[in-house]
Amino acid sequence: MYIEKVPNRNSPPAILLREGWREGNKTHKRTIANLSSWPAYKVEMLRRLLRGDTLVAVGEGFEIVRSLPHGHVAAALGTLRRVGFEKLIASKPTAQRQLVLAMIVARLIEPTSKLATARGFAEQTASSSLGQVLGIETADEEDLYGAMDWLLKRQGAIEKRLAQRHMDEATLVLYDVSSTYFEGRSCPLAQQGHNRDGKKGKLQIVFGLLCNQQGCPVAVEVFEGSKGDPKTLASQVGKVRDRFGLKRVVFVGDRGMLTDARITEELRPVEGLDWITALRAPTIRSLAQQGVIQPSLFDEQDLAEIRSPDYPGERLIACRNPFLAEERRRKRQELLEATEQELDKVVKATLREKRRLQGSDKIGLRVGSVLNRYKVGKHFRVYISEEAFRYERDEEKIAEEAALDGIYVIRTSVPDPILNAQQAVRAYKGLSVVERAFRSMKSVDLNIRPIHHRLADRVRSHVFLCMLAYYVEWHMRQALAPILFDDDDRLGGESLRDSVVAPARRSQKAEQKAATKQTEQGLPVHSFRSLLKDLGTITRNKVRVAGECFQQITSPTRLQQRAFDLLQIPLR
Repeated sequence: MYIEKVPNRNSPPAILLREGWREGNKTHKRTIANLSSWPAYKVEMLRRLLRGDTLVAVGEGFEIVRSLPHGHVAAALGTLRRVGFEKLIASKPTAQRQLVLAMIVARLIEPTSKLATARGFAEQTASSSLGQVLGIETADEEDLYGAMDWLLKRQGAIEKRLAQRHMDEATLVLYDVSSTYFEGRSCPLAQQGHNRDGKKGKLQIVFGLLCNQQGCPVAVEVFEGSKGDPKTLASQVGKVRDRFGLKRVVFVGDRGMLTDARITEELRPVEGLDWITALRAPTIRSLAQQGVIQPSLFDEQDLAEIRSPDYPGERLIACRNPFLAEERRRKRQELLEATEQELDKVVKATLREKRRLQGSDKIGLRVGSVLNRYKVGKHFRVYISEEAFRYERDEEKIAEEAALDGIYVIRTSVPDPILNAQQAVRAYKGLSVVERAFRSMKSVDLNIRPIHHRLADRVRSHVFLCMLAYYVEWHMRQALAPILFDDDDRLGGESLRDSVVAPARRSQKAEQKAATKQTEQGLPVHSFRSLLKDLGTITRNKVRVAGECFQQITSPTRLQQRAFDLLQIPLR
């Protein structure tokens, strides 16, 4: 017996149970039953039964052997491949390239130590599908260390390819430096230095990041923790000019980076190299005392070009931000009041009957510790004797400083026809995207710290891996902006501002997302980290049916499918 589907003109086909037999050279058949009213699954079960298949109960025949988080792996790995990242690392597939790609994706989805990362690849201890997808389930931490050493040897070539892709002649190069603490004391790079993380007693390493104008990372370099920010600049100039081959470059750095000494010794002598930076507060105060900067400059506009013989051949652009001025006024007032509260305690200590504070040296030590605590000692006049102490505000100095509240001065060598005043200010403010990269690399997403590697080259390779992971994240953020809290409705990629000096404001679309926590399509809005976590709920399942195993990926939700559509990659 068998089941046959018979066409039925304009009606649905008839499903018939038939019997067939042979008499001599002729075959015969007859219909036993009409199964057209049966549901399809029931017809299929009867077909399998007639075919001789073994039928078992649903609970016995269908088994999910293993489920591994997969959606975040598919999103990161798919983006990595879409932007041609594999060929940036190496033109041909190798075992080391696979391991490097795996460490980059692992750094994005779950930053851990190399030992924990390797365990996350193994079949028995896998924390995601990454090991299966890349075929590296047997890799251990020594394999990862070997891949890191292999990657470091290729860093120069990789950064050159990134520069060719994201930089060109007359490009703006954003450069900034940060530091992070080191666990241990045996690495030669780890030294006493500026502690930006607030970890007392920890050695530091310093690393400088080069980005293009849009904030896309291009190169990173690690320095000893004792190295000052300005002293890292020379190697970056050589890298951009010699290794990247860019002859016309504009370096953008903050006032602590592009100092007078660095500009004079390392930038000005190089033909085709310009800069954009800002002046320090004492220099601005000096210009104000010379009459170069006057309040009347900002009567009708918030920026004005000024000239000073101290900066021949350069442009100075004075800006006044009223919002920044108000914030500085408020902060100064709070610090002055906090200092006065502590100074009043010293005054009371010199007047109390028991254990009275006496002696100009002891009183001076106590007063000095208070003035140093809030950094506003310059705004007070103090009078100390052997038995008494009093103080008063120096209103003249306070007024002198308040007159410059909200004023900052951009310094650039780029001529006006190439970059006007507004563009120069905007370029300097673009350094905020480098600070965002540091924030992401150090704590928010990629957790560059803590660093446990003992070899200097391993530390360099670790930092380079984190930079490459941020490169992938940067591309993902650009695509996923409509479903993130990021502002995806900027004008030409720039934040909305009433003027280039005024603080950036969020677009109406971004404000709506923040208020409702939903997109225009009614989907929940995420941070980048929480979206990856949500994508991780898409699992890659090993399913066994009647002794046969196959892989099956769970169906995505509307939000998850929207994420893959924005990334322009398939879920597989």
